[in-house]
Amino acid sequence: MKIEISNLTFKCIIGILAFERIKKQKVIVNISFEYNFSKDIFIDYSEISNLVKSTMKKEKFLLLEDAILHLENLLTNSYKISNLYIKISKPNILTNCIVSLSNK
Repeated sequence: MKIEISNLTFKCIIGILAFERIKKQKVIVNISFEYNFSKDIFIDYSEISNLVKSTMKKEKFLLLEDAILHLENLLTNSYKISNLYIKISKPNILTNCIVSLSNK
């Protein structure tokens, strides 16, 4: 089975610029992964969404790279998943584009 969490949107502190360390900014997180579904094994996607959101708000990452590596480690160690894809976007950091980073 494949789960996709698209456009998980919230505000958090992320970035290295002075104003990014003070004012929360909008981020958009997209995640997909695969797992072996069975009657006894299923993954609660709302739990993963909440975990990603709370982790990003708590950790206040300096770099998108740090956030992705941390989330990748957290999710792969917490759940039996494979083919994990994470993309984090900062839609308002530049006026004429959306900046994104992904692990693939």
